[in-house]
Amino acid sequence: MVRKLFGTDGVRGKANLHPMTAEMALRIGAAVGRYFRREKDTVHRVVIGKDTRLSGYMFENALTAGLTSTGMNVLLLGPVPTPAVGLMTRSMRADLGVMISASHNPAEDNGIKFFGPDGYKLSDEVELELEALIEAGVEPAQADHIGRAKRVDEARYRYGERVKSSLPRDMRFDGLKVVIDCANGAAHRAAPEILWELGADVIPVGVSPDGKNINRGCGSTKPAVAAETVVAHGAHVGICLDGDADRVVVIDETGTVADGDQLMALLASAWAADGRLSGGALVATVMSNLGLERFLNDRGIGLERTGVGDRYVVERMRQGGFNLGGEQSGHIVMSDYATTGDGLMAGLHFLAEMVRREQKASELAQQFEPVPQLLKNVRFEAGQVPLEADAVQDAIAHAEGQLNGHGRLLIRKSGTEPLIRVMAESEDPDLLNRAVDDVVAAVEAATR
Repeated sequence: MVRKLFGTDGVRGKANLHPMTAEMALRIGAAVGRYFRREKDTVHRVVIGKDTRLSGYMFENALTAGLTSTGMNVLLLGPVPTPAVGLMTRSMRADLGVMISASHNPAEDNGIKFFGPDGYKLSDEVELELEALIEAGVEPAQADHIGRAKRVDEARYRYGERVKSSLPRDMRFDGLKVVIDCANGAAHRAAPEILWELGADVIPVGVSPDGKNINRGCGSTKPAVAAETVVAHGAHVGICLDGDADRVVVIDETGTVADGDQLMALLASAWAADGRLSGGALVATVMSNLGLERFLNDRGIGLERTGVGDRYVVERMRQGGFNLGGEQSGHIVMSDYATTGDGLMAGLHFLAEMVRREQKASELAQQFEPVPQLLKNVRFEAGQVPLEADAVQDAIAHAEGQLNGHGRLLIRKSGTEPLIRVMAESEDPDLLNRAVDDVVAAVEAATR
């Protein structure tokens, strides 16, 4: 069966349009409440976190209503990073964790992500079962078994202690001037506080959320302002998070941006040298650069590739006993310390390498020379299936034939937006551009 409601990372879309409506959120809450409330006579609880989107209030209330209607007790964490929800689900012995966020998407979008009682995101199989429950509807609890809701004020402090505990006890960042861009999102309080507690001289950017400015001109997908701030203030390094702080990119002292591939290369080689890289391999997705693969192979480190989405990375890590993985986009998963991608934690570990090696950010942030990579997106309308068009399939086959032995082509439908992503890698720039442009033209024609 194919999932209709859930995408790459939970349910996502534009607020107040299907599926991201208050009515649907209430139905989702009731369905997941019934699914995870296995035994009627025991206490069940769920933690709910959110980012700073205006629609978060609406979805928080709707989900709470649905969950309590099936007898779940709800603990409201308020604005916290997504990894904090995974952490709190486990530490508070909850049956379920919910994060209300559309991550790096614009403010008018929102999403609902779920964590099981082990703090890990739900599998495709569980999501299919939940979709069936949502469609069928569930019977609410009897009146005397309705759940309660309670605010938890110290969630970000608990998260902060967990993040700091991933570093050696004596690790401090005294003397480091750090720009931290929080994308006007979930980490706008926690991230500057944690850096300050570790001794850094903190220059905050994107820490004034108003419900509508999350990810707007800031954060990991738009790091230009943070890069300018690093140079203007003579900072040693910049850390850019996205709206829910599960992604990160790093900016060196010259204003140059390093993506998740470069961070994974640094951490994988450092952990391997220290004998800490479980399984002798890094787990990354099909989007990671060929240059990363070559870098790792030259050092005797394996690369396990998965489909796009940090939960698929985590699934492979758990299956194979690996402890480091992530995505080019900046999801970095360190399973010794967290159950999902944690942008702030990854950024702190980059700072720790700067301190440990006594090297500049620019000496660490570019670990390998990337193979030229070109990615273009084509938007499509609801109901359209452009990838099934014969002309598109012919264009893909032709591009693959041209790239054979000279690069690679990846075509995929986004799991979070109505986009077809066309990506190719090749050291031949003419071939690279021609392959991508020919496929994009075919997809665009199929959407008209």
